[in-house]
Amino acid sequence: MTINCLLVDDEPPALDVIESYIDLIDGLTVVGTCTNAVQAFSRLQETPVDLMFLDIKMPKLLGTDFLRSLRQPPKVIFTTAYRDYALDGYELDVVDYLLKPISFERFLRAVSKVMKAEPLPLATNPTASLPGTLADASSALTPVNSFLYFRADRKMVKVFTHDICYVESLKDYVRIVTTTARPLLVKQSISSLETMLPDSAFARIHRSFIVAIGKITAYTPTHVEVAGQELPIGRLYQKDIGRALEKSPDRLDYQ
Repeated sequence: MTINCLLVDDEPPALDVIESYIDLIDGLTVVGTCTNAVQAFSRLQETPVDLMFLDIKMPKLLGTDFLRSLRQPPKVIFTTAYRDYALDGYELDVVDYLLKPISFERFLRAVSKVMKAEPLPLATNPTASLPGTLADASSALTPVNSFLYFRADRKMVKVFTHDICYVESLKDYVRIVTTTARPLLVKQSISSLETMLPDSAFARIHRSFIVAIGKITAYTPTHVEVAGQELPIGRLYQKDIGRALEKSPDRLDYQ
């Protein structure tokens, strides 16, 4: 079974990310990319489409309004940087609602609902590189070239997950500290970013901090040291981070 996919987004980098993800999955194929709803409407008349990845805030016509205008729409996965339209997604019965930046792991969960198979097979292409977040704690599947895109400074910035040291919450923003560049300030909640990072490589240690476990250079029951900074461990997270670091809850006294 092949699922024909149409990608609709006014940001070329966002189209590139979704297209690269689709290339890695057997059974999905891209039949077209469009930068606005008007182009997408024409493409739907010309080409059979089973699944549409649809941005919401686009010029000329919102993705939600475009979807409402279709008499027989294909299955739809919203791809957006805005949470405000989640209720619209529910009312329009879309398959899933993906918040940008979209990790490969989160993308897989969404398309699994369409293909009714989990986990999905990766395309057998020896030259393909995995461009998202796919991790498994027991087999260390997170590839060194996995990355996420973040909107910052009016552009989409690529950040490799293995370069992230820690993430700090700053009200409506997060500060992403990496080993390779200056910290990146992104308008996004730390909770939404937490869902995009692999559990095997990152841990929430505080309501304001997520750390890369492999980047921790020292720790106590109340603090960790990452990238030369001492970060607090919240009381609610002490046992979890203890297990992540020591693989046993008894190695440190967190009582």
